[in-house]
Amino acid sequence: MRPIGVDRMGAAADAISDRAVLRLENLDTDIRPLKAALTATLEAVADDDANSYLPFPGHERLRRAAAAHVSRLSGVEYDWSEQCVISAGGLNGIVNVLLALVEPGDEVVLTDPAYIGLLNRARLAGATTRTVPLVPGREGWRLDHDALRAVVGPRTRAIVAMSPSMPTGCVHDAEDWAVIRDLCVEHDLWLIEDAAMQRLLFDDRPLIAPAGLPEMAERTITVGSASKELRMIGWRVGWTVAPRSIVDAIGLVAISNVVCQVGIAQTAVAVALEAGDSDVAVATAELERRRDVVMGELDGLPAIGPHGGWSLLLESNALGHDAETAAALLLDRARIAATPMTGWGEEAARYVRLVFANEPVERLEGIGQRVRAALT
Repeated sequence: MRPIGVDRMGAAADAISDRAVLRLENLDTDIRPLKAALTATLEAVADDDANSYLPFPGHERLRRAAAAHVSRLSGVEYDWSEQCVISAGGLNGIVNVLLALVEPGDEVVLTDPAYIGLLNRARLAGATTRTVPLVPGREGWRLDHDALRAVVGPRTRAIVAMSPSMPTGCVHDAEDWAVIRDLCVEHDLWLIEDAAMQRLLFDDRPLIAPAGLPEMAERTITVGSASKELRMIGWRVGWTVAPRSIVDAIGLVAISNVVCQVGIAQTAVAVALEAGDSDVAVATAELERRRDVVMGELDGLPAIGPHGGWSLLLESNALGHDAETAAALLLDRARIAATPMTGWGEEAARYVRLVFANEPVERLEGIGQRVRAALT
């Protein structure tokens, strides 16, 4: 288990107490949730049914909404009452799945860079993590197919895939998913899809839900979250939609891990999911606009453009600084809070992450001059 780094950079930025600091270190956002979801949250505070441990798998309305959401995107019909479990956030769902699947000595495959929270949770479950590099280029990140094939072996139990991924913003295309699918079928692997940012796609990229690929419905576990797409971070609600063969084990782990989800949040998340894609599309357009501004500002610097999500990476090593030094210089000289990717994979250590979800365009303008002044 490795320190995440975000909390340290956030504390350092807080200590400065300067409104001029650009808060790019944490996956927060200033884009508000759906108004109807906020109203539903306020109403739930006075609802006695929301103040209960029961039902353990989550409230019926939310389970219906989550199962229908995953069914709509994947084309696979899921039964809400038998194939959906609500969790206290998406990452709680991920650790529940890993604890249900993994025994000590099993291997779990992830990409590199990867969110350190995924790496840590796989290790917490007793797995050995094996990583596959995401290769940076002028057109963004791509999955190394040969490296993925080489890393899968007899001890591999599952592949964890996130698209768009965090922190890179890498989006898997049809060829990537075909390679992942072939490996899962050939080696009888589980695919754990972290779908937290599934709809946050830039440049008109298509959404591909891997559960809908041939022979993948019975081996794909989809874990969603209200935090990113719906911008409902503090609600702490996620959902796991899975084949019948594993869902009872996941539910038992969920009860033993976090007894219940946030009761006053579940109806609000159901309302947001039932609203469809329009609210998410508006938020995605704003995130893409911010991405474009930041990438334009960093033109000529070793920044790799994301194809979706909330963040991008800047290769500090190419500018002569290790990630820890670069993050310190950015905060001290440029008043930019950014997280070094130390521990986020072997390849990740030469990058700092910039989150563009929490600052409006007006504050992001001029970031290029500030970065150059600090690092070049």
